[in-house]
Amino acid sequence: MSSLLYTIALILIIFWAIGFFAFSLGGMIHILLVLALIAVLFRIIKGR
Repeated sequence: MSSLLYTIALILIIFWAIGFFAFSLGGMIHILLVLALIAVLFRIIKGR
């Protein structure tokens, strides 16, 4: 389960980076970043 969260977080961060540099989607990019950070935090919390 933790590897799944980590994978989702990485995918969301990659999409955020692509959107940040290539497109101007406004708030959608930041929502993706927040979701990725939440997934990483869950992985860190569950890992300990």
